[in-house]
Amino acid sequence: MSELWEAFKTAIHLLVTFDPEVVQIAWRSLWIAATSCAVCVVICIPLGNLIHFSRFRGKGLLISVIQTLYSMPTVAVGLIVFMLFRRSGPIGPLGLLFTPGVMVIGQIVLVTPVMLGLVISALSGIDKSIIETATSLGASRMQAYRICTREAKFAVMTAVIIGFGRAISEVGLSSMVGGNIEGYTRTLTTAIPLETGKGNFPLALALGIVLIFLAFLINIALYMLQHRRTWTRLFVWFQS
Repeated sequence: MSELWEAFKTAIHLLVTFDPEVVQIAWRSLWIAATSCAVCVVICIPLGNLIHFSRFRGKGLLISVIQTLYSMPTVAVGLIVFMLFRRSGPIGPLGLLFTPGVMVIGQIVLVTPVMLGLVISALSGIDKSIIETATSLGASRMQAYRICTREAKFAVMTAVIIGFGRAISEVGLSSMVGGNIEGYTRTLTTAIPLETGKGNFPLALALGIVLIFLAFLINIALYMLQHRRTWTRLFVWFQS
């Protein structure tokens, strides 16, 4: 117990003093996850609208497949991406294996089904007459999609936050395609087991605290967005 307490105190010291290694790993994890999540937003919101508001044969099956991919193991995605980007693979000549770029690509593959399925679920609560009314009033299909997305903005935001959480917390994919290279592709989730195996518990604990703190910030941001009106009323009441 005393060893755990000493490790915890050392971890807090590393965080309070902004230890360069901790900051570097945390920042790399954050921007890789944020980049992949941003690309997924650009893909999933228009595609989710297209799938939900279109009528075609096999739509139910397609949605079922997308939802099945929610639980796709990160190591399976990592294996597929590794096979594609290895030197003898079809995309190997690009030389992206063991770089942050291929980690972003892998996380896009991992997060897209989750975010896409949740966006479709979010839009299912929107009355289809909204898009029909918008179209009849002269709006283009993309404009009608934006209107529907705005109506379901809180549920769509939830999909984005969950997608980001999926990206920043995965470990198998980043380890396989990134290589866990110090100062280059090492992230929070790959550094924690490495430092634990080396017996460097204070650093591992510090990185774990950072990861938990980032997850906490994500949930706080979601809560504030979902209760924005409540916060606004409290602010107005306080000012009055």
